[in-house]
Amino acid sequence: MKNTKQAFTFASEHGIPPPVGPFSHAVRWGDLLFISGQMPTDPATGKLVAGNIQEQAEQVRRNLEAVLARFGATLDDALMIRVYLASFEDYALFNAVYRDWFRGPLPSRTCVGVTGLALGASVEIDLIVGLKGSVS
Repeated sequence: MKNTKQAFTFASEHGIPPPVGPFSHAVRWGDLLFISGQMPTDPATGKLVAGNIQEQAEQVRRNLEAVLARFGATLDDALMIRVYLASFEDYALFNAVYRDWFRGPLPSRTCVGVTGLALGASVEIDLIVGLKGSVS
């Protein structure tokens, strides 16, 4: 595929929450896919789901998987993951659910504690993904 920037925004009927700001859900450059940070929001309402860090992380996973599915990809195609935690005290609890998200080799990862996230979320995650073949 020619290296041109393609931006994608999806509707909630695809199981993807609406953006909370002026950005695309994903941008493709050649065989690389950059997925904007996903929040623990319900795709149908765009509202934050209730729950602890693990419950919110699982909602983020479902939202990321919904975006990935639009490109025929899975979390196992992730090359780099960035995790933002509103409280770094949740690091071990987050890792307890995160370690089960992958079947193959783990992607590289950055995990940082932040002073706040949109909507009062506990976690946000963005991805860089390697796509296989000519997916559009």
